Parts: sequence; structure tokens; C-alpha cells
Amino acid sequence: MKASSFFTKEQQAQILASVREAEKETSGEIRVHIETFCREDVLDRAAWVFRKLGMQKTAERNGVLFYLAVSDKKFAIIGDAGINSKVPAGFWDEISLLLQKKFKEGKFADGLSEGIILAGKQLKTHFPYSTDDVNELSDDISFDNIGGEK
Repeated sequence: MKASSFFTKEQQAQILASVREAEKETSGEIRVHIETFCREDVLDRAAWVFRKLGMQKTAERNGVLFYLAVSDKKFAIIGDAGINSKVPAGFWDEISLLLQKKFKEGKFADGLSEGIILAGKQLKTHFPYSTDDVNELSDDISFDNIGGEK
């Protein structure tokens, strides 16, 4: 199963709508990246993808990446330095547990969508939306190779 065909067009639209809905609550920026394989530690790979997508370039360093490797059944949620300096330990645990539960049920699109909305609500506490907020990162889902491999 290739990453680009793992979700139907309707499921991709659902996930994208969740990103946009979550970002209405916060100045935080949320991205979703889906790969077919993850041949290394999932957190290392997600951190590399985070940098490759330029997510560290937001003004408040408040980007969040939802990373999913479909064939290897691995996922990670990575927050940038601005978020990680403000949130308590275990901040991502609730979302991770939700994703884990939904993924075990085979509800990948629903799990991602619900996790993204929950992330937006949690981020709102530390990075509330303001009327002059600019969407600094693309909301589009990215897949597999991004600018070549490391």
C-alpha cells in the first residue's frame, strides 16, 4: 500500500478539513505527512520530515507534525520548540492514545481527524488564534519523498 493511495480522496478531504478547523482555534500550524515506510526510529524520521517541510520556520515556532508510516504501522506527533517550551510533560499523550485506539480499529482517517482537532484545542491554550494570524504553512497532506531522502 503506497502512502499516496492509503486514504481515499474523501478521507484526505476529511483530514484537510480537520487541519483547517483546528487552525481556527490556534495560531499553531498543523501538517500531516504520510509515508509508505519508516525504516528507522519513528521519532527520528518524523523530526527529519519536520525540518524538511520547513516547519521550524514559523514565527512562534508552533508547528505540529502528524507523521504516519502506513506499511510499518508507525506514527509520531512532533511539536516545535515554541510549543515544547510551554506545554507540560505528557502534552501529546492524550492525542497519541486516541490515535493508537482508532488505528487499532482501522479508523485511520477518523483517528487523524480527531487527533488534529484535539491538538488545535490544546494548542489554543498556549497559542490562541488572533485576527491578524497568517497561515504560515501549507495545510495540504504531504506524501513520501519530500525533496529527496537523507
